[in-house]
Amino acid sequence: MDLLTTTASLQSLCQRLAREPFITIDTEFLRESTFWPQLCLVQVAGANEHALIDPLAEGIDLAPLFELLANEAVLKVFHAGRQDVEIFHYLTGTIPAPIFDTQIAAMVCGYGDQVGYDQIVRQTIGASIDKSHRFTDWSRRPLNDAQLAYAAADVTHLRNVYLYLRNILDTKGRGAWVEEELAVLTDPSTYAVDPEDAWERLKLRARKPIEFAALKAAAKWREETAQARDVPRRRILKDDALYELAQQRPQKLDALTRLRAVPRGFEKQPHAKGLIEAMQHVAALPQDKLPKLPRQKRNPESAPAVADLLKVALKLVAEREGVAPRIIANADDLEAIAIHGDCDVKAMKGWRRELFGEMALAIRSGEKALGVRGKAAVLVPMDADD
Repeated sequence: MDLLTTTASLQSLCQRLAREPFITIDTEFLRESTFWPQLCLVQVAGANEHALIDPLAEGIDLAPLFELLANEAVLKVFHAGRQDVEIFHYLTGTIPAPIFDTQIAAMVCGYGDQVGYDQIVRQTIGASIDKSHRFTDWSRRPLNDAQLAYAAADVTHLRNVYLYLRNILDTKGRGAWVEEELAVLTDPSTYAVDPEDAWERLKLRARKPIEFAALKAAAKWREETAQARDVPRRRILKDDALYELAQQRPQKLDALTRLRAVPRGFEKQPHAKGLIEAMQHVAALPQDKLPKLPRQKRNPESAPAVADLLKVALKLVAEREGVAPRIIANADDLEAIAIHGDCDVKAMKGWRRELFGEMALAIRSGEKALGVRGKAAVLVPMDADD
């Protein structure tokens, strides 16, 4: 199988695929040594053809592909497509539309949480995937026939997987459930990388407002530096160094040499000056300008036990309905309901509330107990004899 390496061949392919009701699509990329993903291969398939596109080919213009991805008359089918969509959003500033994700559909159809592609292919259409080339360096050229065949399988089987799951969704009337989950994938904020929010990736170990301010400043500086240099965050500084910076708040370059978590010689790097300037800015902040420490949650003593009970109820409901538990509620949802009751979580909205939320509230309030009859989870009034 050959790679498409010219704009003309890509244009011809995309013109044909634009007449299809849906296409399947996947990408191969590298990110181990960069901040932004490096697109190395794009696989696409229509009803009667499939192709591999080489985005690394000299002179190729991916504009025809991007136009196809924006064509709202053609459904784009991914499996676990968040990173694929992120790549296209990074390259174009827009999100492919409309899209469908077979991993999400598999959860709604009862195939488990975050089922892998090889598993869903085997469980739905009975085919097997050779995973021996999954760790290929997709940036190297030439790719051999076995590697190309492996890459093509990611979209050729996906056609039948999509049709199989689509039939189940239509039969059970659960298409809207998938659409609701897809809203996360189609929201641009999902892929926003704002340095101001970089501290949220870290564990909050700060005990004082000044330490919190320094942690936020250090995280912002690292994020901006990693983006500008296109290297992973850890290549700039590891998390432990940020925690130490928040505590020590060095004001001069030579002070960095006394921090255990900061690599030797870091103070000589050109970007180290920016870090010191960030720490100096924090040190100059008046007390009333320091950020407030986020309040630590004080949970009721009964909350862990209630959450455990809700987890059992969720499992029984999911088994009864033939869906993955996580599509109804996650651990954070259960904890929030256990603590606050009727609160702003997905499990308390729409079809999830009808399926599970009302049951969870009745259990939490003590109005009813959880019972099991056959394979069904039922609510039993607390004063009932059975």
